[in-house]
Amino acid sequence: MQKEIIIKDTHRGLWYEDGKLTRILEAGRYVIPSEYAFPLGRRPKVEVVLVDVRERDLTIKGQEILTADKVALRVSILVQFRVVNPTAALHVVENYEDRLYSDVQLAARRSLASMNLEEILTNRNRLSEDILRDVQGAAAGYGVAIVRADVKDLIFPGNLQEIMNRVLAAERLSEVQMVDARTRIEVQRLEAQARAENARLEAEARGQAERLAAESQAETERIRTESEVQSLSQREAAAAAFSSHPALLRLEELKALRELAKSANARIYIGFDKHMGPSPASSDGKE
Repeated sequence: MQKEIIIKDTHRGLWYEDGKLTRILEAGRYVIPSEYAFPLGRRPKVEVVLVDVRERDLTIKGQEILTADKVALRVSILVQFRVVNPTAALHVVENYEDRLYSDVQLAARRSLASMNLEEILTNRNRLSEDILRDVQGAAAGYGVAIVRADVKDLIFPGNLQEIMNRVLAAERLSEVQMVDARTRIEVQRLEAQARAENARLEAEARGQAERLAAESQAETERIRTESEVQSLSQREAAAAAFSSHPALLRLEELKALRELAKSANARIYIGFDKHMGPSPASSDGKE
């Protein structure tokens, strides 16, 4: 009687005949032949071993490790891995998960032993990087690929934990104070920049006003000068006309006398040439 086996996408199958690996089965449906399929009843013993090829997690819990400065820490590490070579995973090592656990544990011990407490606190990523670099090559030898390795928990001794809490609180307070100081400096810088900008705008406004005032004054002076020049030109023209035509001057005199005659208080003084003899007594009157 034939026997069937179904392999899902999440697994691979190793097909053994009489204990010898003959092929690797991908996902699908397979039939294990019955003894009647072989002549003379020489059917080999068939065995199919399934290997999970999904990505899985492995947690290395509570490892107590001494740092370079002799501080005892308890560390838990989370490793994500998957089998990429089912044959190597089953044939190279007895149990690839146990082997991976040991390799990561030893890599973490080597890394932490080379770091002091301050380095561990300020650069926890280094531990993960050291584990990956140390274990990836070895794990690939038995068919396992490490996707990532991270420090899950880092536990300090009781008294050291209290000290570290105080240090962390002081660091947080220092960060807050630094942020406040930077904020005040930035506000002061912005205020100084605003004052400088206002002073610049005021100076520009004053300069513009002074320029406009100077231009207005210059324009006024120009108009006044042009007016005076024009008045002088008119006077020169009138003087030339009076010189050329004495009758015009006499006409202007008569106009002036007529305007004076309109005032009752107007006085006219007429002088005579001295060689014409003594002048009679002056008299007030209107002409």
